[in-house]
Amino acid sequence: MPALDGLRILDMTQYEAGTSCTQALAWLGADVVKIEAPGHGDPGRAVGLTSEQAYSSYFCNWNANKRSVVLNLQSEVGREILLDLVPKFDVFVENYGPGVVEKLEIDYDTLKAIHPNLIYARLKGFGLSGPYSKFKCYDMVAQAAAGALSVTGEPDGPPIVPGPTTGDSGSGIQLAMAILAAYIQRINTGKGQCIEVSMQEAMTYFMRTRIATGSKWGTRAA
Repeated sequence: MPALDGLRILDMTQYEAGTSCTQALAWLGADVVKIEAPGHGDPGRAVGLTSEQAYSSYFCNWNANKRSVVLNLQSEVGREILLDLVPKFDVFVENYGPGVVEKLEIDYDTLKAIHPNLIYARLKGFGLSGPYSKFKCYDMVAQAAAGALSVTGEPDGPPIVPGPTTGDSGSGIQLAMAILAAYIQRINTGKGQCIEVSMQEAMTYFMRTRIATGSKWGTRAA
């Protein structure tokens, strides 16, 4: 039996940071149901797509092993269907832009009122508070903001963007770990909670060796 058999996740993620989180949990056995908008679905479906392809390899890389449901959350009917689904799930995950779930009126307080022990997980570029909380964020932005580009490239030259997308997928894996911790805590206490992960702060986790050693291994600072 898979380790997370019985864990149900309502997935409102897109592109890579959030989708890497829910896919990791799906690989461990969780039942992940992805909510997508009518027409285009997750914008990641179009990434790298050519006229010769039936589907995007990028999208499949981060969404395999999930199921999808199309809902128009900007309509009252679509929102009501989502609210009816929430009590049937253990975890709700979102990585929409700042203010989107609040605008759709599916924020934590709203969902907690209908599912008190729900684990509500949020992944944002710069968290939910602070001077940059309203800014959108992608992989390269998170990496730059965490200092990763300060230790790449030739001495006295411009930085080079790292190839691995640790700003996105690295943040997603850390959110998955936080969800598992919250799930264990709920098993022990019966209580749900709201989880917030900042992509910038998550990316800083991967920078700790460079930060600790200063310029010793930093190529550009050599």
